[in-house]
Amino acid sequence: MNIREFCRTHFKHFNAAALVDAADGYIRHVDSGGKMLVTLAGAMSTAELGISLAEMIRQDRVHAISCTGANLEEDLFNLVAHAFYERVPHYRDLTPKDEQALLERHMNRVTDTCIPEMEAMRRIETAVLEEWITADREGRRHFPHEFLYRVLRGGKLAGSYQIDPKNSWLLAACEKNLPLWVPGWEDATLGNMYAGHCISGDVKNVHTVRTGIEYMISLAEWYTETAPRSPVGFFQIGGGIAGDFPICVVPMLHQDLQRTGVPLWAYFCQISDSTTSYGSYSGAVPNEKITWGKLGLDTPKFIVESDASIVAPLLFAYVLNQ
Repeated sequence: MNIREFCRTHFKHFNAAALVDAADGYIRHVDSGGKMLVTLAGAMSTAELGISLAEMIRQDRVHAISCTGANLEEDLFNLVAHAFYERVPHYRDLTPKDEQALLERHMNRVTDTCIPEMEAMRRIETAVLEEWITADREGRRHFPHEFLYRVLRGGKLAGSYQIDPKNSWLLAACEKNLPLWVPGWEDATLGNMYAGHCISGDVKNVHTVRTGIEYMISLAEWYTETAPRSPVGFFQIGGGIAGDFPICVVPMLHQDLQRTGVPLWAYFCQISDSTTSYGSYSGAVPNEKITWGKLGLDTPKFIVESDASIVAPLLFAYVLNQ
């Protein structure tokens, strides 16, 4: 049996059943002409979500993405430096001295996976710095993801790929010219590097890379144009700014701009392990979003309280009927 048949056979209760319900809702939404925005928090790119997400993009099951700066860049890091990554399955047993030894080898640990600084981060920095400096000199301004799209389209990295390119979600998004929003990019590795190059004077105009407020304006324009023609769903992986930023566009359009006729989000699902009782917005149940004017009474709502690195690939494979 394929994955969809397997899930329908075995996933009958609890979070397993919620996964099936959410996947069936996803299929109904897209098959009826709706669009889907996916948000990526945590370390989903380092978890190699691109293996399943890239195919979702290619098959028009994902139409826009909001992600953290880390997820944006870490898909590229993996694309060009995968062979240099190291897995540390016993990471729970590491001592402070073990961690110091990783630092001295320039291996940046994300749970059980170490990202190599020189082969991944510095290689991408070299490529994108050329784009930043050239745009700065020419008076051009672009969003963070647009600079990476330019790097990919320019072919500077093509000879350095260390995974099958079909497993890079950013490359798939670039090929589709997918709308992307990257709120809070400044706290990512490349954002830190950009700040450093502005301080050192390599980039003269800090505004060469466009900002988060401009991202919100572009999201408002996209949503206003898209939602009345094709209802837009919201599929949230994790919590944090990747999800909080884009979901707020609807109440902003309604309450701050006093626009009428702008549809609410037409589908909502979140994969989360956050705990509501701590006052965590990331763990808030979908109904709380009704009070903020983001979802409606009749919006299909799902929450799968589990590990996104397990649930998301399964759900995507279900949607793709693999």
